[in-house]
Amino acid sequence: MFKKNILIYILIFILLISPFLFGIVNLSTKNHDEPKKISLILKTQSGDYWKNVRMGAEVAAKEFNVKVDFTSTGDETDIDGQVGLVNAAIQRKTDALILALGDNNKIVNVTEKAVSKKIHVLVIDNKLSSNKINSYIATNNVKAGKIVGEKLVSLSNVNSRIAIINFTKDSSNNKEREDGLMSIISKHPEMKVIYKAPVDADSESALVLTKKLVLGSEKVNSIIALNYISSIGVAQAIDELGLAGKINVITFDNTPEEIEYLEKGVIEAIATQSPFGMGYLAVKYAVLSLQGKKIPKYVDTGLVVIDRSNMYLPKNQKILFPFTQ
Repeated sequence: MFKKNILIYILIFILLISPFLFGIVNLSTKNHDEPKKISLILKTQSGDYWKNVRMGAEVAAKEFNVKVDFTSTGDETDIDGQVGLVNAAIQRKTDALILALGDNNKIVNVTEKAVSKKIHVLVIDNKLSSNKINSYIATNNVKAGKIVGEKLVSLSNVNSRIAIINFTKDSSNNKEREDGLMSIISKHPEMKVIYKAPVDADSESALVLTKKLVLGSEKVNSIIALNYISSIGVAQAIDELGLAGKINVITFDNTPEEIEYLEKGVIEAIATQSPFGMGYLAVKYAVLSLQGKKIPKYVDTGLVVIDRSNMYLPKNQKILFPFTQ
């Protein structure tokens, strides 16, 4: 009788735990599903701006437990190479594409091809002339230009002779920044734009041009550089000429070189974007989109003007040095 009771208890125990056992089996099967593939294609992986984009993406990838593949061409003006990288990602049957590419028109066809293959596409930094993407995550560049223009007005005097140094005529980012900047300058007839044009894609070209503008007949006394490549060249030129504090210099982005020049008084202010935030949010929203959740169509990652009066505030230190976030 005792043995019979024991057998009954054992049978009841097995029946009670069997759903749990089957649950474990089912959960284990789910955990072995193939992870989603996310590809992030950058204009380039050199330069601190793009390193910060990658850093933000890597933090999000770790937080959301996904793997992100990073690729880029060697030159951010190599649009054909970028098209090739998008095609390669399509061939690999990636689940989501995050694109930071160098042209907002020539990339459209291959991007929409990816969309037609049911790939979730998010664009960061540079606009794309398509409404088929899932999300666009970037600085509002017209607004950024206006903010920089207001800062320039606060620094300038009645004899302002301004140079606007850009990087590439094909970038919608740079055109929008310039448009926003000019909308502010145009309200002040005492401020004269003496020079407005792009330079070659290297800091040396900006350095040579800056010296010519400052020392030549143009007599420029205020310079706005609209990206990090030209920013470094402009600041280096002013530093070498010993004109720190005599020429108003406003730059874009927050490379270590620019931060050093800001501390030295060579640069008056830095218009600082959030490349870390772009990378982080792009991966976050790619994951949510793959999960079937609604994500915003557009995200403005913001811009902060940092000068020597506010650069040591804790909130601005986190912007200048995103690895402290």
